[in-house]
Amino acid sequence: MVSASYARLITLEEFIIQGQNNFKGATGELSQLLRDIALAAKIISNEVNKAGITNILGLDGSTNVQGEMVKRLDIFSNDQMRHALSRSGNVCMIISEENDEPVRTRSSQGKYVVAMDPLDGSSNIDVNVSIGTIFSVFSRKTDRTQAPDITDALQAGTDQIAAGFVLYGSSTTLVYTTGMGVSVFTLDPGLGEFFLSERSVRIPAFGPAYSLNEGHINQCSRAVQQYVKQCRQPDKISGRPQQCRYIGSMVSDVYRTLLNGGIFMYPETTALPKGKLRLLYECYPMAFIVEQAGGKAVDCRNTRILDVPLTQIHQRSSIYLGSPTNMDTLTALF
Repeated sequence: MVSASYARLITLEEFIIQGQNNFKGATGELSQLLRDIALAAKIISNEVNKAGITNILGLDGSTNVQGEMVKRLDIFSNDQMRHALSRSGNVCMIISEENDEPVRTRSSQGKYVVAMDPLDGSSNIDVNVSIGTIFSVFSRKTDRTQAPDITDALQAGTDQIAAGFVLYGSSTTLVYTTGMGVSVFTLDPGLGEFFLSERSVRIPAFGPAYSLNEGHINQCSRAVQQYVKQCRQPDKISGRPQQCRYIGSMVSDVYRTLLNGGIFMYPETTALPKGKLRLLYECYPMAFIVEQAGGKAVDCRNTRILDVPLTQIHQRSSIYLGSPTNMDTLTALF
């Protein structure tokens, strides 16, 4: 018998079906895609939770297209996501941080294109700090009778039809949007089910924290340096200085910002004048989620992230996102 507490909970499967029923003529393909992502997330979560005893920690010995050292768990996560996304035939192309070029699946008639960072924050793997998976979903541009091509990969941020991330931390949390608000699900590892834990998330209008690697502050723009200087002074809302909260894993820092408010910054620097994070599969999906929760997301030119043109699949960008009040204070300095 299911306990009374579980009887009141909504599973991810139920939530997806309810959402699908709200759209006349929905075919269920996007719903299946989201279920496939959830399945891969469960497998990755299980592996992450026992990484220290399964010989999957450490470096793989190779580097990715970014020139970054690849961890064994990066490869595992990438393989699991690719397998899950290819199994139902709904995805024709996958763009991943771990692959130099777009990967065409065997389902050339698939309706969707998925861009992903299969394991964000992988530099934290070996020290047991929260990491995650980020994904973004697009409808293909080419006709389904033809093979997908680069036009399907190089789409605008405003073309996203769904986006989300999975956080592997003290609990495994899945956050996603299909353009109708942001929902949060938490994995019950005993039952192997994601349950709805928060519906229609709204980011606070103001938050008392800023998230930034201050080790590079001297390489940042004058606007960023001035904003951080202001944060260290008592603000007009709380009367106290703001707190610096930085984990070094985008999924963790953005999730905290989403729930508690504040601002997350990964700025351009003199060493990385174009920024470091990837526009397609890190900045676009996070900006979509934050905007759907009532927040803002821009680059160093104060251009809305979702309006920044994409010309390369691994294109880098600066990003600033968070609560409207915090963001307005920052962008007034640009």
